[in-house]
Amino acid sequence: MTRGNEQLRTAYQYRLRPTKQQATEIDRWLSMLCAQYNYLLTDRFNWYEQNRCSVNACPLVCHLPELRNNPDYYSQQKTLPERKKTHPHYGDIYSHVLQDAVQRVQVTFDRFLKGDSNGKRSGKPRFKPRDRYRTFTYPQMKDGCLQGNLINLPKLGKIKVILHRPLPDGFRIKTASVTKKVDGYYLTLSLEDSTVPEIKPDINPESITGIDMGLREFLTTADGETVAIPQHYRKAQKRLRVIQKRVARRKKGSNRRTKAVKQLGKQHKKVADKRRDFHLKTANNFIKKYDVIAHEDLNIKGLSKSRLSKSVNDAGWGNFLKILTNKAENAGLLVIPVKASPNKSRML
Repeated sequence: MTRGNEQLRTAYQYRLRPTKQQATEIDRWLSMLCAQYNYLLTDRFNWYEQNRCSVNACPLVCHLPELRNNPDYYSQQKTLPERKKTHPHYGDIYSHVLQDAVQRVQVTFDRFLKGDSNGKRSGKPRFKPRDRYRTFTYPQMKDGCLQGNLINLPKLGKIKVILHRPLPDGFRIKTASVTKKVDGYYLTLSLEDSTVPEIKPDINPESITGIDMGLREFLTTADGETVAIPQHYRKAQKRLRVIQKRVARRKKGSNRRTKAVKQLGKQHKKVADKRRDFHLKTANNFIKKYDVIAHEDLNIKGLSKSRLSKSVNDAGWGNFLKILTNKAENAGLLVIPVKASPNKSRML
């Protein structure tokens, strides 16, 4: 969930139940979008290699290749009509979805060359194999696209949605993303509300606490209350090791290996789902008890690369703090990061 000056954004995820024909079409779209993503990324790499110099000085007489304009979102977007002429099957994909694939290439390459909003540059973008391109997005959704338990997705038709929880009142559907996971298809709705809840004016001084994240206990409050760490991954390691060996022994490209990889993916998803459920329930309990929660502003990315990486990733501190912050903002409460002690890593 993000909070702006005048609007509140959040995301809800639901399971999709497409027909066999719709599932086949979704898979076909993903395959074509993956090829389009790699094609556009190749165009970016060609420009990058032809228009840069790997040395800081050149001889007086040298050959200069013909320079070309930097391909950006708009120039690559203009190639889509020609792409549909040379490859007519791309006309089956909804135009906004195809344009979103161009936007994805733009974001990826910009992070490589310029960095994100904080100036941090990412590594060189990779070409995506078919099984790694799992999501496509409708960047604009019409009002009333969700009727009952059916979502109307342009060029895919009406697809059944498992609405395990209703959409919050006052929110509008802005975007919709379809994701293929190991156990089926999922729909992620990005919601927007123009009325941002204000900070609670009558904060109770006795409803203020601080939490200390750890690996012996998941967290400890300022009052000494502790929450046990569940260690979902540690408990599942034995089963994961058995399935991983099964994958390693199967012949690459065989149906038996594909089946084993799918089984491994399901087991990892089961662990992730358990961890997220624990984070949600813990965050809900704290939001009900406290108006203000202070937590350590830890360098989680740095800790995840240390010798404690397995335990840190298993605890999932970063995801928990995101969930806690989002729920607090939605309720008009405060979650405040506090600079961590430099000796924190030794205390773990």
